[in-house]
Amino acid sequence: MKISETITYAAPPETVYAMVTDRAFQERKCVEAHAQRHEAAVSPAGEGARVVTKRDLPADDLPDFAKSIVGPTLSVTETYEWGGPATDGTRTGTLTVEVAGAPVAMRSTVRLAPAGGGTQITIDGDLKASIPLFGGKVEKAAAPAVIDAIRSEQRTGNAWLAERG
Repeated sequence: MKISETITYAAPPETVYAMVTDRAFQERKCVEAHAQRHEAAVSPAGEGARVVTKRDLPADDLPDFAKSIVGPTLSVTETYEWGGPATDGTRTGTLTVEVAGAPVAMRSTVRLAPAGGGTQITIDGDLKASIPLFGGKVEKAAAPAVIDAIRSEQRTGNAWLAERG
């Protein structure tokens, strides 16, 4: 299942990149997503960075058949691999989201680029559930949670930037 989302921030690319590669921002993002437990790590990777968050989220909003697969808690690992900047501040990379104990993952390309005096982060991904017969049903059940997580990150990011602006 294809998932495409765009996050818009009213700040230049270098400011947005500094935010998304800040461990404190990543931890706040997890807390504001109601993670029961979380950890975040940021490490340099060439001219870019590797950002990994792990969080345990309640599975309350999932349909019963999905809860039977993942249990009462979703353990989600999100990994961003950012490349170095272009002259205009644009960066590209990948985003992988994996759910522990479930054959569900999203593999995406990401692009952070200047747009209209601010910055846009575009995520184009493919959500896959490798479950015979039920894969499509699981993907449809998981997609709203993935999209909500992206939109939650935008809300957290806008608040973060406003507090520091």
